[in-house]
Parts: sequence; structure tokens; C-alpha cells
Amino acid sequence: MENLILILHIVICLLLMVLVLLQSGKEGMGVIFGGGSSSLFGSTGAGGMLAKLTAFMAVIFLVTSLSYNVISSRDRHKAEDIVVNVPIDAPEPPVQVPPAGGNATVPQ
Repeated sequence: MENLILILHIVICLLLMVLVLLQSGKEGMGVIFGGGSSSLFGSTGAGGMLAKLTAFMAVIFLVTSLSYNVISSRDRHKAEDIVVNVPIDAPEPPVQVPPAGGNATVPQ
């Protein structure tokens, strides 16, 4: 089941890339930098077969992502602590700071 969802997810990724690249841009580069004054979806609206198919593929992409995450996390055993059987060293002695003013020698 995990492999089936993973294969479906990869196919949806490729289809989503193709669908996004097939869509034609309506505006010039000025829209990216805030130069466009049109509405959110332009003058033609949000319709169109490509836009609807892209939205549908995006929803399927989200569902396959979440389902793969849920299925793959069920199969794994409870993660063990990374720091198991690591010897703890004795703490280092504190560093002695010389007093502020005067010729203090640092003990060796």
C-alpha cells in the first residue's frame, strides 16, 4: 500500500508540473513586482479547464502526501533515544577568573 501511494504521488507530481507549465501567463513581468492593477484572477475569472484540473491535482497531491506520511509512520517502531548507553564524563572544573585589576597569576 505504501509503494502504491508513493508511485501515485510521484505521478501526480509530474502531472502537476506539466499542468502548471501549460498554463499561459496573462500579465507581464510587472505583475510580479506589484505593477498589476487587475483583479485577483484577471478579467477572465478563475475558470478554465486547465485551472480546474490543476486545482484537482493539487488536492490529490495533498491527500497523497498526508496519507503516505500516516501510513509510513504506522509501520515504524517507536524511535529509540539517540543517546543510549553513552558514558557521561565527569564535569570539568570551573575556570578561575582573576580579579579585575592587579597582577593575579593563573594557577597551573
